[in-house]
Amino acid sequence: MKGAGGTQGGIGQFFIGLGMMCAGFYLLFNAIQLSSSFGLGYGLYRMNAFGQGFSITTGMVMLPFIIGIVMVFFDGKTKLGWLLTLGALVALIAGVISSIQFHFKAMSAFDLIVILVLAFGGLGLFLRSLKEAPTEQNDPK
Repeated sequence: MKGAGGTQGGIGQFFIGLGMMCAGFYLLFNAIQLSSSFGLGYGLYRMNAFGQGFSITTGMVMLPFIIGIVMVFFDGKTKLGWLLTLGALVALIAGVISSIQFHFKAMSAFDLIVILVLAFGGLGLFLRSLKEAPTEQNDPK
């Protein structure tokens, strides 16, 4: 009879590891707070050219996006319109992601250790259940 992952590994290890991993990663992600300072006047990218600092804001990225949308709706085959639209969209998404700040909630060292043991111990147990268990014929005894 095959076990977890089609191997001879243990089904019990699989479910215990999966449960520990899910609980640990849930507690870990639940302990993280996100904040963002994204807005139309927020500087997405900062460049220094010739000793002068220059910041590209989200409002500046919206301008090529709008021009690209107009060009695409006017002529759907225009490569420049698609380039402006998709390039500005990628820049906006990258700006939103880069403006996110991660903070841990206040917790004790014990809480953090329990979370890490559950998450990564469960991951190890889960992965161990997917490899072949030694059989009588493979055992060197």
